[in-house]
Amino acid sequence: MALEPEALCWWQHGVIYQVYLRSFQDSNGDGIGDLAGVIRQLDYLAGLGVDAIWLNPFYPSPINDFGYDVADYCGVDPQYGTLADFDHLLGEAHTRGIKLILDLVVNHTSDQHPWFIEARRSQRSPKRDWYVWRDPDPDGGPPNNWRSFFSGRAWTYDEATGQYYLHHFLPGQPDLNYRNPQVLEVMLEVMRFWLERGVDGFRLDALGMLIEDAQFREEPINPLWKPGTFQRGRLIHLYTDDQPETHAIVQAMRRVADAYPGRVLIAETYLPYDRLMAYYGTREAPECHLPFNFHLITDAMDRWDADVVRRVVEEYEAAQPSWAWPSWVLGNHDQPRLTSRLGEAQARVAAMLLFTLRGTPTWYYGDEIGMLNGDIPPERVKDPAGMRQPGVPNAGRDPERTPM
Repeated sequence: MALEPEALCWWQHGVIYQVYLRSFQDSNGDGIGDLAGVIRQLDYLAGLGVDAIWLNPFYPSPINDFGYDVADYCGVDPQYGTLADFDHLLGEAHTRGIKLILDLVVNHTSDQHPWFIEARRSQRSPKRDWYVWRDPDPDGGPPNNWRSFFSGRAWTYDEATGQYYLHHFLPGQPDLNYRNPQVLEVMLEVMRFWLERGVDGFRLDALGMLIEDAQFREEPINPLWKPGTFQRGRLIHLYTDDQPETHAIVQAMRRVADAYPGRVLIAETYLPYDRLMAYYGTREAPECHLPFNFHLITDAMDRWDADVVRRVVEEYEAAQPSWAWPSWVLGNHDQPRLTSRLGEAQARVAAMLLFTLRGTPTWYYGDEIGMLNGDIPPERVKDPAGMRQPGVPNAGRDPERTPM
């Protein structure tokens, strides 16, 4: 049964607009977008009809992965501003009726985070078990065959302590160990820090990667992998993606969010429909309000036509729990630009579809003016995914992150 408009939460009848901070608006002429720049554009966003901003990471970071390598979860990197600037942005957004959703990098930290610096001091460090460490295999190599998203093994050897640590992304992004309850508790405290400041929710980055197989089993070879495509696709990720224990962690995060009325949790996870739906949780044990649905991107990347779109919509709606609310996404900072994928005419059609389907639409900055992928020559590539996988189509994400 359809809900009456007055029965809907704000995140059910609103439009979420993603701001990739460093490329959105530069307020001081240093060439990097910042929090003050977002404040300058709040009236523009309000005029578009934006109901919530999802802000990409602004935390202190060495910027090896453009902020997804966090060195301090409770601060602001100086290139983006200060905590006072953040509070000003939050207040000005709320004055205009715009909510603010933060990007929370829960799977890993920077290797410059004080937690990891302490963890790698010694195998006896009190924070050693906050990360995933393993002894070398008998020949001295990595513990198993797991691979990184950014190409190569997902393990780096630490000479000082004689063990390997796990990183699903860059070596500078060591994975947290959620089998240690202290890790979950400290991340819940991070959530409370920002919720107390008044933020309206979180997009939980790489949520399906939070926990790995306890036996560290080898992943099977993918017989469908083709040379020249993403290196991580060489394996079938039975033991690193979407493990059953993930859901208890997400339920704990939801309990924290629910202690602050009106907040929203959004899951970033690229999964088939049946596994994606699990991130809603259940009525009795809820998880995320909105697991991002990327199927209008992934299933229609090479073929955008009525048959494909209808199949995506029908299969997604059929998979939805009766009490859950749909989510629709056409672009983000990890995918080629909408207009570059579809062309201007079909991008307009796709936008109309996004804003008329039942559910919450998420819109990527610049797509409203038909921004195209930037032309980035090889010598100017900055994205680590592109630098580590030259020649792999769409591996580098710089083109969709150019300044607005």
